[in-house]
Amino acid sequence: MNIPTVDLTDLSSNDPARVERGAAALREAFGVFGLVYVKNHGVDAQALARYYDAFGEFVARPLEAKRPYGRADIWYQRGWTPPNTEVAVASNGQPDFKECYFAAPYPTDESSALEFPHIYPENVWPSDAPPYFQEGLLTLGRSLHEAGLQLLRGAAVALGLPETTFTDACQRGPHVTRALQYLPLGPSQVNTGILWGEEHTDFNLLTLLPGGRFLDPQGQPSKSGPDDKSGLYLRTRATPEDPKGQMVRGTAPAGCIVAQVGQQLEILTGGTFLATPHVITAPGVPGWQRQSAAHFMHVHTSTVLFPLSKFRTPEAIQNYAPPVLAGTYDIKTLVDIGLAPTSALDQLGYRHYDRLNRMRAGA
Repeated sequence: MNIPTVDLTDLSSNDPARVERGAAALREAFGVFGLVYVKNHGVDAQALARYYDAFGEFVARPLEAKRPYGRADIWYQRGWTPPNTEVAVASNGQPDFKECYFAAPYPTDESSALEFPHIYPENVWPSDAPPYFQEGLLTLGRSLHEAGLQLLRGAAVALGLPETTFTDACQRGPHVTRALQYLPLGPSQVNTGILWGEEHTDFNLLTLLPGGRFLDPQGQPSKSGPDDKSGLYLRTRATPEDPKGQMVRGTAPAGCIVAQVGQQLEILTGGTFLATPHVITAPGVPGWQRQSAAHFMHVHTSTVLFPLSKFRTPEAIQNYAPPVLAGTYDIKTLVDIGLAPTSALDQLGYRHYDRLNRMRAGA
């Protein structure tokens, strides 16, 4: 099965034939695979490699040196995420074998931060960050975000919606860029079912992946990689003939980045576009690591997540009702994946029943 490639210059063209070519690629890619390859995306490969060098220098520091930047109090939405922290919702209970660093590539929206302070915190940076660590992550996030906006406009056109349908929804959203380091497995761990990242779907609107690189057991970047089994795999849409879907390797063509549909886009389109089930498999040989990055685009926290009117079929309503506020959806999901504590759910609903008890007691 061939995952389509979309050219962003087609989507921005004044030629209707080119725009339709790009829209057709998105309809197939997002409808069948939940994923598309993207060329002419504007992400600088040399700058990306330079950032990975800086990120690798930070990751190599002792745990105690990184611990101050692991901010459980803001649900790890900024700064360092320690190993064995995040768990996929549909996993077998194994935490992802990785450590990460989160940053928002654009300034925090102040009014949104008043409503959802844990989802819109300020960035957290090491005081002694390696050169290009902060600048590189912000530059990468902004480049990916601009590519994502073009894809979202193209996706709207592909579905016969006004061009700004999805880009309007994600203005001032809690967008975040994440650097990831998948950790080396020891000789006793390889080929035992341990995964770098359990199979899951992203809960945001659109995820953009600029491509990663393998590090050999000496910690040096390698063009070849450890074997032919490790990396990104995705599950295609189920069909009557193939109810489990097919597992397809998500290796982008040279010079391309990857864009994946998230749950928010699936909900808004009533399942027309499919959130991508994907898994990061670990190598069958010990000592190898992988560096990668992702930019997560979100609808604004005040957006109501429910199929748009065009997609409100009886099946879609059954699958995606009742409507839910995106910020509430975010909190629930962050609890589900282990980044927010279960006590975060106590923020949902009315929190002042104890006041009535105190009044009754005359306190």
